[in-house]
Amino acid sequence: MIRAARAIGFSGFTELKIEIARVRGTAEFFAPSETLTADATTATVLETSIRAGTDALNALVGAVDITALDKAVASIQGARQVIAFGAGPSATVAADAVFRLRALGVTTISIPDYLSAMIATRLLGPEDVVVAVSSTGRTPTTLAVADAAAAAGASLVAVTNQYGTPLAALADIALVVGGAPLPAQMAAAGSRLAQLVVIDALAAALALRDPERSRRAERAGIDLPDLA
Repeated sequence: MIRAARAIGFSGFTELKIEIARVRGTAEFFAPSETLTADATTATVLETSIRAGTDALNALVGAVDITALDKAVASIQGARQVIAFGAGPSATVAADAVFRLRALGVTTISIPDYLSAMIATRLLGPEDVVVAVSSTGRTPTTLAVADAAAAAGASLVAVTNQYGTPLAALADIALVVGGAPLPAQMAAAGSRLAQLVVIDALAAALALRDPERSRRAERAGIDLPDLA
């Protein structure tokens, strides 16, 4: 099966399974990702963006390892603190993870500055967790932070698109969303949505497993002033 998968252009059987999950229920079985041209209409741009997001979400069904998701929830539930890091478009997913987890009572921080993130990560220990987000799994700054987390003994949870990337290989727990490789213009539209759904699932599962901490966090926000 591995040889057959490689013969039709995949790196291995796992990538083939992810692609099958992505296109399940559609007629475009191995169709290449659409690239928009300069003369594309606004309607075409919208349709392509919607299709990229829909395909990425469909891929989640067959791609995300439920055992890995359970382990990620348990790791975060028992963590002293969580650092979430991502670069470029992935930084928005990391920021959402900080908001969602902090609202559930998890001590979670985001450090956008790379040098500060490296220092903070090197000071972590086995009771801490780093959530590293990277669509490609090859972003140099994210890999450096992930490597520092591993060296410090912290648990590393990766949210990424594919197995077999440096980040997925380095992680203790890899949450792979399974989106197909996309042109740069559509990459964020596809992978970011899938990654955000994974963060939603993490947060929802954590709230169900630790309702008392969620209630404490909810009470902590009751009297905050509405500055809007």
